[in-house]
Amino acid sequence: MNYTLNQLQIFLKIVQTESVTKASEELHLTQPAVSIQLKNFQDQFDIPLTEVIGRKIFITDFGREIAAAAENIINQVYAINYKTQAYKGQLSGRLKIAVVSTGKYVMPYFLTDFMNEHAGIELLMDVTNKSKVINSLENNEVDFALVSILPQSLQIEKLDLLQNKLFLVGNKKPKFKKGISTKGLFQNLPLIFREKGSGTRQAMEVFFEKSNLTVIKKMELTSNEAVKQAILAGLGFSIMPLIGIKNELHDQELQIIDVRGMPIKTTWSLIWLKGKKHSPVSISYLEYLKKSKNQIVKDTFSWYEQY
Repeated sequence: MNYTLNQLQIFLKIVQTESVTKASEELHLTQPAVSIQLKNFQDQFDIPLTEVIGRKIFITDFGREIAAAAENIINQVYAINYKTQAYKGQLSGRLKIAVVSTGKYVMPYFLTDFMNEHAGIELLMDVTNKSKVINSLENNEVDFALVSILPQSLQIEKLDLLQNKLFLVGNKKPKFKKGISTKGLFQNLPLIFREKGSGTRQAMEVFFEKSNLTVIKKMELTSNEAVKQAILAGLGFSIMPLIGIKNELHDQELQIIDVRGMPIKTTWSLIWLKGKKHSPVSISYLEYLKKSKNQIVKDTFSWYEQY
């Protein structure tokens, strides 16, 4: 047998996602490249690793055993790399963080200096919706998670990083009468929602319920960027986090619509399971954040205060 580390990584990702397409997206490779590597890997075994029925790929029992062995091999390779860094006196290891989709506008700024200081640390950051973030945390697959609404089903500890503000947003064209009531405003306003499981969606629904508002649901989209592009195109309005529309507000492509009860305010918090045994990397990162977070907010998010 002559399989490569790259083939092991690709096969493991296919098993984890149960999809060649999703594996290629997560690995930032083309689908044909992943398919070729999968075929080359499978050709080295007499027993099938996968089966394709219709257009769906299924992993055989033997394939799952090979995937488990592949994961062990890959972890050992990482361990060799970390030991090399540790021998040089450098902090080394993996830092795994799950981030809700809008948190991609926040989390990198709280990582940059720390990662630059510690070249031996490998960052794995999964940006997805709130439900998947909470699942990753609950299954202890990550060290930390960044959320704007705390989960009620888990015992957690947290470190607050930044206030989150959500406003009703539209493109620059519509004009609204001054003094219009909230109910009057929302009566005929086509609204764009995030998907179920999104923290932004949850904040919207809580606001409508508390305000006793009946709204028109125009469409449902699965990312903050998709919602923003739909608003820019004039397809509707939405309640959006301020953090993701800085440039569009500056360029006057979007407008914040004055609504009683807004902004909706939550908090971006880094959370972890209560009682979790942190690695040296995780401990170091928490210490860094506690010391540096206020300065990061001051240096990077001072524009936030004008809204």
